[in-house]
Amino acid sequence: MGLLSLFKKKKIGSSIAYHIKPRKVKFEWQDTPVDWIPHEPFVSYFINEINMILPAGEFWFCRLYNKVLPQITDPKLKEDVQAFIRQEAMHAKAHQSANGEYLTARNIDVSRNIKIMEFLFNTLLADKPLGLTVPNALEHQWDLFRLGVIATVEHMTCVLGKYILENTQYQKLGADPELLDLIKWHGAEEIEHRTVAFDLYRHLGGGYIARYYLSVAVIIGVLGLWTDGAAHIMSQDSRFASKKPSAFKPWLWLEWHRVAVRSKGKLLPHPIWLILQQSGYLMPWYDPVHEASTEDAIRYLNDSPAAKRAETTGKSAAA
Repeated sequence: MGLLSLFKKKKIGSSIAYHIKPRKVKFEWQDTPVDWIPHEPFVSYFINEINMILPAGEFWFCRLYNKVLPQITDPKLKEDVQAFIRQEAMHAKAHQSANGEYLTARNIDVSRNIKIMEFLFNTLLADKPLGLTVPNALEHQWDLFRLGVIATVEHMTCVLGKYILENTQYQKLGADPELLDLIKWHGAEEIEHRTVAFDLYRHLGGGYIARYYLSVAVIIGVLGLWTDGAAHIMSQDSRFASKKPSAFKPWLWLEWHRVAVRSKGKLLPHPIWLILQQSGYLMPWYDPVHEASTEDAIRYLNDSPAAKRAETTGKSAAA
């Protein structure tokens, strides 16, 4: 009996003792310029595309996690997931505010990019993909596939969160403090909850082999959507008219390469670097706990201007 117990599959629960804290934030976009990094329009547009990529996906994370919440048997993991949901919902709302109050207000048409993301998450990856009912026998596998997508994406957002949190180049160049706070606050919370998606995926039966094909699909999808969306908003700017930006033409990729090399990766991470960051996720011993520092993330979150502004506003309203 003792020998058999060694081979018995253990139900994986939460891997952290830390309690994740959801926060409210309030951003004020009236003074943020289109070139929020001075004299770096390519980088400014490239990073601004994140505002269009994220909301539909993060709301989708929340819907799927709420769906599987009753299946979680580990109390601490359930608490982690509930906090994750609240954080992701706030991320989506914050980026929506940037789309509406900042980019649209500056005559940048974001609707086409947002519609693509809504189709991907609200139709293609929905509970009923393309409106088709998933057979009961396959429903858990469909949920598990989608949970695996989220776990893979969350590894990437943790990597990017660490990159943006440690990066001081934007401040040195005089970047707009509001948008800089948005990406640093978001990156810090991605670090704070970096274990949750992976823990949940394994808790509900996610396996090691699937991480390979999911990593390939996610990296292709993220790079494709990012470059396509960035090209679309750049093409609305007369400064890029002669380049005719497109994800299917060399110029965009070459310019990304040139910017990354020129700045030694401090303005934009090189696409090859991003791809290589997936290798750690594929190792059998992968543990997101070791990917970044919770203490560094909390240090920033405690000082985030948008979080402080929301807290002050909330206290004023209560009074």
